Amino acid sequence: MKWAVVCVIACCFACASGCAARQVEHFDVVVYGATPAGVCAATAAARAGASVAVVEPMGFVGGMMASGLSFSDSNQCDRRTLRGLFEEVHRRIEADYQRRGVTLPYDVSVKDHRPWTYEPHVAERVFNEMLREAGVRVYLDAPLTSAAKRAGRIERIVAGDRTFAGRVFIDTSYEGDLMAAAGVSYAVGREPKDRYGEALAGHQFPKARVPFSPRDDAGRLLPLMTGDNAGDDSRGDGKVMTYSWRLCMTRDSNNRVAVEMPTTYDPARFELARRLFQHSTDPNVVGLDLYPIPGNKVDVNNGIARQLSMGLIGASWAWPDGSPATRQRLWQDHKDYTLELIWFLQTDPAVPARVRESLAGYGLARDEFRSSSHWPPMLYVREARRMIGEHVLTQADILTDVRKDDSIGIGSFPIDSHDCQRVPSPEDNGWLNEGTIFPVHVAGKYYGQPHQLPYRSLLPRRAECENLLVPVCLSASHVALSSVRVEPTWMVIGHSAGVAAAMAVEQRCAAHDVNLATLQSRLGEAGQVLDLP
Repeated sequence: MKWAVVCVIACCFACASGCAARQVEHFDVVVYGATPAGVCAATAAARAGASVAVVEPMGFVGGMMASGLSFSDSNQCDRRTLRGLFEEVHRRIEADYQRRGVTLPYDVSVKDHRPWTYEPHVAERVFNEMLREAGVRVYLDAPLTSAAKRAGRIERIVAGDRTFAGRVFIDTSYEGDLMAAAGVSYAVGREPKDRYGEALAGHQFPKARVPFSPRDDAGRLLPLMTGDNAGDDSRGDGKVMTYSWRLCMTRDSNNRVAVEMPTTYDPARFELARRLFQHSTDPNVVGLDLYPIPGNKVDVNNGIARQLSMGLIGASWAWPDGSPATRQRLWQDHKDYTLELIWFLQTDPAVPARVRESLAGYGLARDEFRSSSHWPPMLYVREARRMIGEHVLTQADILTDVRKDDSIGIGSFPIDSHDCQRVPSPEDNGWLNEGTIFPVHVAGKYYGQPHQLPYRSLLPRRAECENLLVPVCLSASHVALSSVRVEPTWMVIGHSAGVAAAMAVEQRCAAHDVNLATLQSRLGEAGQVLDLP
């Protein structure tokens, strides 16, 4: 939280000395983060008549959907509830392919559970088209440096070389940087079970114990272990689920950039993987998840069910509150590890032949991410800060207490957490991956329990800030965020936040005081589903 505190303090000096010399841009609504949720929020607010800016710290629009996440999990949601701008985005993607004579293996009008896939550059093009048509001003390469507040309201933010003044702000960044800079309360890591009465909180050990030693001959832990023990389960911790890349790869020789041996490669780093292959009859115990996408490519993901995969477990813990320099270092650490893992799996003789053959010939897609040497620019931050706001979503809100009077959308992705740590097992000489929560679907269905998403969970405590909405790092426990944390749900929430922000401008009121009945009526008119199926 130190970086956030620095940002809040820095705003005083920035506004006293630097702001006067900066170009100040004035808008009704300022959206920080051009993630899919941010695009939906900005588009919705602009269509409602507000003047809107999207301020994005990186150099592109579309967040993870334009950075390799080409299979964004709506197949594990009840698609009957995913309408509004979420559906419009996918209809536009579908139309983009149809115009070019490409037949997709799905139909957006059919609400089944086939994967809805797309190439990253297509998603980016669609998001840019939506913003341009709505009249949204987009500012790229503009990382946040400070936020200025007065009387419980954000007045302006400094990002890049500009100052942005607004009447309402929406933080749609994956990290919650604006929320933190504005001095809003938040949590990082996992709560103990008794904090909110959540059975899925604290330590979770659903994966099988691995029965061999995770130590070398001198008794030292092997690389890729995160510590000697799991810690005190009664106190919670600062550990968040693992991050990884969503690579876009292909075997097409006309579009492939070969993966070469990384200069950082050390075979000793993968001794744990070698032992896994030696002790297991399952060749999938180590590896990558590959999802076919258009363009003869695959979306490459961390394997939640595998003992070792693309997730660099433990390297995510410092990211949420990390400074820009810290995040850049962790970004590079994740890239180095992933390239090394791919090289190991493609070439090391300890890897079973069928695994090496399944990955042989894959390289980076030449027609994607041209400005970053075909490597996705954005790391997949599955979980970062989580606001502590007017209503903290918990396991009960996701699974049992699913009805909310202030519903602004429906969530239905199952609670799903990737590994948080990898530690020796306390009772023997083996080891365990800890923190995984495997998805639980409604009986006979391929989605989680549908639940209404309350408007209150987007709002900071009124005393802390009354003109900020937080759709991505919303007010939730680790367990609840493990359900909300997918782009389809965030896009639904972002859409609703944009409509609410425009109403707060129109009604000249705090975000907390927007007329709820009118908000729900306008959301319904915009195609949002607010009632449980």
